[in-house]
Amino acid sequence: MLTRTVLRSRIPNLNRLLHSSSRISRQLFDPSTVERVSEDVDVCIVGAGPAGLSTAIRLKQLEQKLGKELRVVVLEKGAEVGSHTLSGAVIEPRALDELLPDWALRDDHPLTQSATSSHMRFLTKSLSIPIPHPPQMSNQGNYIVSLSRFTAWLGNIAEEMGVEVYPGFAGAGVVYTDDGSVAGVRTNEVGLDRLGCMKESFEPGMEFRAGVTIIAEGAHGSIAKELIQKFDLRRNSDPQTYGIGLKEVGRVDPTQYRPGEVVHTMGWPLDFRTYGGGWVYHMADGLVSIGLVIGLDYANPYLSPYKEFQRMKHHPYFAELLSGNSTRIAYGGRSLNEGGLQSVPQLYFPGGALVGCSAGFVNIAKIKGTHNAMKSGMLAAEAAAAALSQESSSGPADMSQYESALKNSWVWSDLNEVRNLRESFHTPLGIWGGIMYSGVDSLLLKGRTPWTFRNRARLTDAQRTQPAYRFRPINYPPPQPPLSTDLLTSLTLTGTNHAEDQPVHLRVRKDGNENTALRKLHVQRNLSEYAGLLQRACPAGVYEYVEDETAADGWNGHKLVINSQNCIHCKLCDIKVPTQDITWTVPEGGGGPKYTIV
Repeated sequence: MLTRTVLRSRIPNLNRLLHSSSRISRQLFDPSTVERVSEDVDVCIVGAGPAGLSTAIRLKQLEQKLGKELRVVVLEKGAEVGSHTLSGAVIEPRALDELLPDWALRDDHPLTQSATSSHMRFLTKSLSIPIPHPPQMSNQGNYIVSLSRFTAWLGNIAEEMGVEVYPGFAGAGVVYTDDGSVAGVRTNEVGLDRLGCMKESFEPGMEFRAGVTIIAEGAHGSIAKELIQKFDLRRNSDPQTYGIGLKEVGRVDPTQYRPGEVVHTMGWPLDFRTYGGGWVYHMADGLVSIGLVIGLDYANPYLSPYKEFQRMKHHPYFAELLSGNSTRIAYGGRSLNEGGLQSVPQLYFPGGALVGCSAGFVNIAKIKGTHNAMKSGMLAAEAAAAALSQESSSGPADMSQYESALKNSWVWSDLNEVRNLRESFHTPLGIWGGIMYSGVDSLLLKGRTPWTFRNRARLTDAQRTQPAYRFRPINYPPPQPPLSTDLLTSLTLTGTNHAEDQPVHLRVRKDGNENTALRKLHVQRNLSEYAGLLQRACPAGVYEYVEDETAADGWNGHKLVINSQNCIHCKLCDIKVPTQDITWTVPEGGGGPKYTIV
């Protein structure tokens, strides 16, 4: 993979700027005065996940048809491609078969464990009851993989084809033209201290000006969030809704290992008011992936996703699976889209498009989205190539062809069939009605209905959080190692690291404002109304409300402490905080988790 050092050597102007940076050391950084290096590219892709890399690979495949070489750049905030990628994951290879028809002939491919069986179980506190699973959850022909490894493999293929992949370069902002259309992106500054002053190592962010800009950041990315708001891309769609997925990978006792087995669970430990479920995927090489997804529309602010996950492992079914000579080797968490078809925004904007989970193509009934993400990237690549071939056209690239193509593809059919299942849990039928409706629709109706359930109140997950006085605190059992552990012990398994002397990338910000009064109001409302939700909801221990009688930004003897160095980039805080005043921004490139097997 290319590094920041390699990129510097390619761009002489950047070396000149960096050489002079020592003279302005420790001065407050002013973005309006910085001289930025600008690189012209044909396509700039933000995010080296399955969607972004599929876009890049398909563009390189189209070069021969175009008769000219395309300069395709992929920016990735993780230190390595795949290090910020997490999923269950069982992959449906439909898009991969189309993108790389000979993938199975490659000696280095990571799809080495096919799914051999699929089961679903309903859990009570002590029982595990087999139940029928919807046909959409059949995994015949699918593969159980580490998505971080799968993504790293795609990254290698992209580089072999001539794509410029830059890990450690976070897309931090949008570059606009004078008419307001998108001209590209800029990377973040590196070498700022916690106060925003320039250290001797300061490097200004670069601009990548592109004919087409593709946003492939994953769920609730910061650039996609900005573009959706600026261009009102959700004007005809429902708000996106999310789940938080927590996952562990371990090596189980050989007596418990059943390669290729796929199990999904519902019920305990979650109550009947909370949407979610667990999984067990028996991977290759004696490894097992277990996890729990909880819908972030949960109402009770006392709920802790991490502690629910740890409690789940004490169920007799999981306790037996993890008994004997079992070793936990990885932990991680990530938000995922759950809104489905109704929450897909307009997919294009002047100069570019949204692909993958930046748009929201997860099929929540299948509990899969990689196949749809990859296909969306391929279709975006074809539209981008067509737009770039129109050399006589003026103005920003028109990517509307991409949206039309996607609506006529199997991605749209895949989502349309299950469009009512998740939203049925928000109807007057309630959670049990949602379960019954989902069973009938998935088994019999298969989406062939004249109605579509909509979020007509346009409630976000944050707005569905109810005040703490309506609930009793949840009495979670203490950790019982090695089966369950405290949060910070699990966090060490993520490899997470951020340079401590850098600006905090989790901002208390609302309507563009950041000040002491806003921070004080955050503490007041979140403690008095929601019992400090974030300190339980965050699966990485980032947020604490600590006692401090003297803090100017505190309330009632408490202040907010943000342990940003713990952040695993799951985005839960930005999505779920009831006051909607936490903004997740990209830290210095390369910071964050170091996933390798999840």
